[in-house]
Amino acid sequence: MTRNFLVVDPEEGIEVLRGLVSPIRARILKLLHVEGAMNVNDIARSLSLPQSTVSTNIQVLQDAGLIRVETRKARKGNQKICHSLFDEVLVMFKEDIRPLRSNAIEVAMPIGLYTSCEVSAPCGLCSVEGIVGLLDVPDTFLDPDRMKAGLVWFTRGYVEYQFPNNARLAQRRINSMEFSMELSSEVPGTSADWPSDITVSVNGKDIGTWTSPGDFGDKRGVYTPDWWKLKGSQYGKLKAFRVNGTGTYVDGMKISPVSLKDLDLDTHHSIRLRIGVKADARHPGGINIFGRGFGNYDQDILMRLDTDT
Repeated sequence: MTRNFLVVDPEEGIEVLRGLVSPIRARILKLLHVEGAMNVNDIARSLSLPQSTVSTNIQVLQDAGLIRVETRKARKGNQKICHSLFDEVLVMFKEDIRPLRSNAIEVAMPIGLYTSCEVSAPCGLCSVEGIVGLLDVPDTFLDPDRMKAGLVWFTRGYVEYQFPNNARLAQRRINSMEFSMELSSEVPGTSADWPSDITVSVNGKDIGTWTSPGDFGDKRGVYTPDWWKLKGSQYGKLKAFRVNGTGTYVDGMKISPVSLKDLDLDTHHSIRLRIGVKADARHPGGINIFGRGFGNYDQDILMRLDTDT
């Protein structure tokens, strides 16, 4: 996952440090980091705080540059949507500050650019303009307009993407590999309690399974277009699948012993990422993959290779 860092010199970043010292502001930042963008009313409700308290602290966080606030039209007046800007805040004295991870290689893959697929209905694709092909017809996944897809969903099966192994081309050794993507379960309508075992594999080897807790439709996704029905899947969870020398991790939690050595990436010209729900999954609850123009994170599937220089 692409992680956004803020490096603060304590001698100069007084406003940032002030924004971090309040327990209430820390709770707001954590909520936005975990749940994605939210409006002030939702933040107040989630944290059981008065709206006036949340508004005051939101202003401090905005002034400190720790969040971004945008105003959108609502049914009655306007609402403020708050976005978290940073995954990590590093406090360093200026003489210790150096460029972070300058040896990383990143490739962004639009979710419609899969190179192979095998899916079962209910299933479908849509772009920011509308539905691609026919709903619940697996053959639609071969439609050339799939390239424009911003949302892909199916019940069983997989989609597979072929990333270039740019580390091999550059003759650099890979220290870790990470895939970042927004995912949820898939159920007719939506249900926050609808677990689904989503399995990820690389070059034909399963690296691990993450169980999505549900299919989220309680509120419109931050980037989900207005034409998309509100009763449909709105957003997912941004998950980071990371493989290093000790195993595979999701958001820092180890899920399998599969390591870089098991994948033998140095011998492959490409890195094939497969995402899907297996027929024998314990929780076969389908899958939504959100890309640009949908969900809470306006991003493609992102591959990051941390390498030696």
